[in-house]
Amino acid sequence: MEYNYKEAMKLDNQLCFPIYAAARTVTSIYTPYLKKLGLTYTQYILFLVLWEKDGLTVGEICKRLMLDSGTLSPVLKKLRQEGYIEKTQSTTDERSFIITLTEKGIALQEQAKEIPLQVGKCVNINPEKAKQLYDLLYELLDLQSTDRKGE
Repeated sequence: MEYNYKEAMKLDNQLCFPIYAAARTVTSIYTPYLKKLGLTYTQYILFLVLWEKDGLTVGEICKRLMLDSGTLSPVLKKLRQEGYIEKTQSTTDERSFIITLTEKGIALQEQAKEIPLQVGKCVNINPEKAKQLYDLLYELLDLQSTDRKGE
């Protein structure tokens, strides 16, 4: 079959578009819940990482969130100014900084604990399909990280 660039260039034939649109839709579902806490979605996912394991380096957080340090640095700066986190230089590597939650950052988890449940109620997809989608998206992400290792 011959490559048809006119078909390939249609928005409806792009895998990237429904992924992009779905990501924006799901993120927007979080907005009213996060707004009550004064958080952005990026701040929220950063807290999820730190609530799971506190005391990570900036590099470890970037890797976990699949973000570069240029994106994460202003988020960390703002949360530090607001008293949610502390940033200290690593004692084993002077180029690394450790991010730890303050008492205020730890307490925020209690305020945010209902968000996954509330958002789950808004996403109308059965659990089997949700698991399948989750697996497919992580498969796609794994392919991307494998491709980048070869660069």
